[in-house]
Parts: sequence; C-alpha cells; structure tokens
Amino acid sequence: MSTSKRVGKPFQPGNTFGKGRAAGSRNKVSLLAEQLLEGDAEAIVRKIIERAKKGDPVAMRLCMERLCPPRREQPMRLDLPEIVTSTDVHAAFQVVVQGVAQGDLTPDQAEHVTHILEFGRKSIETGDLARGLEEVRTELRDLKEKYERRAA
Repeated sequence: MSTSKRVGKPFQPGNTFGKGRAAGSRNKVSLLAEQLLEGDAEAIVRKIIERAKKGDPVAMRLCMERLCPPRREQPMRLDLPEIVTSTDVHAAFQVVVQGVAQGDLTPDQAEHVTHILEFGRKSIETGDLARGLEEVRTELRDLKEKYERRAA
C-alpha cells in the first residue's frame, strides 16, 4: 500500500484502536459553530424573535420549531387485554389487526405495537422456560436423593 491514506475503511478488521470518535464527543463543525456564536447567541436569538414579531416567516418558523417541535408520532389509545400468557399475546394481536382493518391504527403504529407484543411474548416464554427448567432441576435433585438413599 502507498504512503497516502486509504479511503473508506482505514483500519484492518479486529483493530480495536480504530473505533472512531468516542461516544458523546462533538464533531469539529459543531464545536466551531458553538465558538463563533458563544458571545453573540443571546443577541442573535433576540433579533430572530424581534423579526418573528414583525412577521418575518423564516424567523417565525425558526421560533415555532424551537418552541413547539413537530411530533414524530401521534399518541394512540388501544384497549388491549391484560397480557399474562402467550395466549393473551395472540388476543392482543387480534385487537391490533382489527384496529388496522377499521382504520383506527396506521400500519406503522400497528408495527410498533406488534414489536412490543413480540417482546412481551418472548419475555413470557423466557419466564416459562426458566420456571420449567427449575422444576426439572428440582425433580432431578429429588430423584438423585431418592436413588442415593436406595443405594445406601
């Protein structure tokens, strides 16, 4: 390889030193912009507010975006049954399907709820498996003790 820097992936696979910028660190452009505005930020904000009050549409939009940012998702109300068993998850899924069919839920909302239901199902199954495993361990322990008593 030449002495010029590689474009793309400059580090070999497995190189633990090439992980990139530390989590939470700011990029240079953001830091530079912050330094440029540091002393004048308050004056600039006041000027934008003043122009918004005079009817400047760009200034008004800037103010509104900061005061009332657009919501990414709309909240929804959904009457799901209590979920205790995996059968309950199936019943809740049917409610979601009905909500989409009736137009009460968008497909995106239904997808989000379905992911939550799937997580709940996995959680229930994990708990069931853990309890079943503990029961098997207890039975094996009891059988072992019973066998050892007979052998003695």
